[in-house]
Amino acid sequence: MTLYIDPPNWPGHGRMWSHLVSDVSFDELHTFAAGLGLPGQAFDGDHYDVLSTTYGDAVRLGAVEVSSREVVRLLRLSGLRRPKR
Repeated sequence: MTLYIDPPNWPGHGRMWSHLVSDVSFDELHTFAAGLGLPGQAFDGDHYDVLSTTYGDAVRLGAVEVSSREVVRLLRLSGLRRPKR
C-alpha cells in the first residue's frame, strides 16, 4: 500500500493544504485517510485535502512525499484522476 502526499503549498480558508492520493484504489485512500482522522468532506473527488498541521502525521504513517506535479502524474497513470467539475 503506497499513498502519496505533496507539500502543503496550497492556500485556502486561511490555511495551507496538501493533497493525499493513492495510485492503486480509492478504498486504499479512504482507509489511510480514516487512520489519519480525516473527515469525509476532505475527500475531493480523487484526493484528500490535508491540512499542513496533519502533513507530518501522514508521512509518519507511510505517505510518500512527492511534488504536486508527481501527484497529478500518479493519478493519471493509475486511472484514478477525476476531471475537474
